Amino acid sequence: PSDDRIKARISDVIRQRTHAPASHLSPIAAAIQRREPPVTRPRGPTPLIADTRPPRIEPPVVAPAAAMTTAAITTAALTATATTLATPMPRTLPRTPSIVQPPIHNAFVDSEDDTAADWPLDPVVDDSTENGFDAAYDADYDGFEPDSNYEPDYDPTPVAIAPRMAPPHIAPLRPAPTPERRPVVQQTQKKPAAPSTRAQAEQQPRLRFDDPAPAYELPPLSLLTPASSVQRHALSVESLEENARMLENVLDDYGVKGEIVSVRPGPVVTMYELEPAPGLKASRVIGLADDIARSMSALSARVSTVPGRTVIGIELPNATREKVVLREIISARDFGDTNMRLPLALGKDIGGDPIVANLAKMPHLLIAGTTGSGKSVAINTMILSLLYKLSPEECRLIMIDPKMLELSVYDGIPHLLSPVVTDPKKAVVALKWVVGEMEERYRKMSKMGVRNIEGFNGRVREALAKGEMFKRTIQTGFDDDTGEPVFETDEFQPAAIPYIVVVVDEMADLMMVAGKEIEACIQRLAQMARASGIHLIMATQRPSVDVITGTIKANFPTRISFQVTSKIDSRTILGEQGAEQLLGMGDMLYMAGGGRVSRIHGPFVSDEEVEEIVNHLKSYGPPAYMSGVVDGPEEDAASDIDAVLGLGSGDGSDDALYDQAVAIVAKDRKCSTSYIQRKLGIGYNKAARLVEQMEENQVVTPANHVGKREILLPEH
Repeated sequence: PSDDRIKARISDVIRQRTHAPASHLSPIAAAIQRREPPVTRPRGPTPLIADTRPPRIEPPVVAPAAAMTTAAITTAALTATATTLATPMPRTLPRTPSIVQPPIHNAFVDSEDDTAADWPLDPVVDDSTENGFDAAYDADYDGFEPDSNYEPDYDPTPVAIAPRMAPPHIAPLRPAPTPERRPVVQQTQKKPAAPSTRAQAEQQPRLRFDDPAPAYELPPLSLLTPASSVQRHALSVESLEENARMLENVLDDYGVKGEIVSVRPGPVVTMYELEPAPGLKASRVIGLADDIARSMSALSARVSTVPGRTVIGIELPNATREKVVLREIISARDFGDTNMRLPLALGKDIGGDPIVANLAKMPHLLIAGTTGSGKSVAINTMILSLLYKLSPEECRLIMIDPKMLELSVYDGIPHLLSPVVTDPKKAVVALKWVVGEMEERYRKMSKMGVRNIEGFNGRVREALAKGEMFKRTIQTGFDDDTGEPVFETDEFQPAAIPYIVVVVDEMADLMMVAGKEIEACIQRLAQMARASGIHLIMATQRPSVDVITGTIKANFPTRISFQVTSKIDSRTILGEQGAEQLLGMGDMLYMAGGGRVSRIHGPFVSDEEVEEIVNHLKSYGPPAYMSGVVDGPEEDAASDIDAVLGLGSGDGSDDALYDQAVAIVAKDRKCSTSYIQRKLGIGYNKAARLVEQMEENQVVTPANHVGKREILLPEH
């Protein structure tokens, strides 16, 4: 062909390549894509689909090293085009039968209502049609005559190449910052307990000139060990945080999901508050107490619920135990300036705050714990609490100590109503005297028209302030003429009634000697002695059901449990487990009247401190003992007390059952234990006792060698 035809052909090729859309697909992939079925349009508006593919970056066009003329560029382009056209090209694309493109179905764009006409695509051309197009094109091509004024539609002048754009800078992905854990340790700087008025007054020495010595003065606080001598051990926040995280891991190992939300360190133990996951039962965590202690390398662990909150408290002992002294509690304002009638310094709670209880509100206290758990020391601290607060005119004590070692040191102080009782038989007599004293006080208060000891003493103080005298009516004899009793009115000086606190150190020994009488006395006092100002503090080292019976537990709502050996003993005392996990040495569980249990660390009092306080009290003179406490009441009063207690007087003359037995013997002229038992329908012991009484009253003779008795009563 001529040069004009070659130029025209080159122009057509360049025009087709210039106006054809750029495609990034290969010819094979494009052919496969053209064989896809038509894509239908969904119902409703066409969704907007954003193309998130990155734009294609065209390869850069490199400028020639040396400047070329237009003729040279045209000659080079023509040569390259001729070479391309000389290469034979296939008329049809090669078929690839092995590649089968499955139909593409898209739930967002497929629809049954749309047809292929709605989405026109390139028509499918078969081989025959394509051959016809090529032949027509060749015929037209051969007869092509270019115009005389033909000019190429491109500008061969070199164009400045745009600089290549750098790819956008993508910042590397950084891990999301982990949220900082909220500190769980709530270790605030505890301020020392506010001192009482008495403690502040004793810090300033008082000069005495010619003032007479008082009749009685409370023992000074200087006799006790000061709190400054106690070595404090503060735990670091880092160690507490580490223990909290370790405890969370331990609980997670046992399948307990939760988070430690608070840590409360104390002088002896530290409580970790666990916020459990929803649906977690507290009993499951409580049952893991031994496993938690083993995993945390602790001596013991106590798990309990916190009343009024959703957390579970886990108490672990500190590595170094802090000593609690009695002076720190007595000198506090909670004890010194309180209005409690009978305050008892129990100790400190797990947070280090002093705990003071009122015995008058309890109204009786039951203490139990094994040997060496701190039970006797706690009794000493309670007695010293009363001695530091009340004078002998306000409170009197009756101490029963079958062990003869613990309470005998207090013998001789002015607060005692009798010497320290060490004989179990005399202890029964002393308790019966207390029952008689309770009955006598109730009679006095009934005549006065008051309801309790506070009302009675209030009337007495009012009368003494006004200078009035109390009057009472007494019988002085009988009228000689009529024989009627003669009464006279007597005036007497009113006197306040002191509180009486009965302290029993070992109740198990008393129950072994006289269990029935002791239980009857305790039951009577526990039920009725509150209003009369008589209160009981009873301790035992054997918390079994034969010592702490159901009757005693029902009348002692306030109880203290020290360390015990088993869960059964803990349930016997408190009604729940936990006392077996205590640390001993004054560590106790205090159950108030409402059933709420709290952990308290009792103070320590040495024997030297007790001896110094006792010597100080003895310096004010000997005590005013009452002889009836140990010797027992008179016979008439004793019979009345036994009748009140339901014990019987021992004399069968007034017994209706005895009269029936005598009538049967006199009528049938037969007397034997089995015969009386069958006739009266009573037990063997009761029948044998009736026969012995008839023998003492000479109703029948003693049994002969064959066991028969003769009837001494005349026949009717």
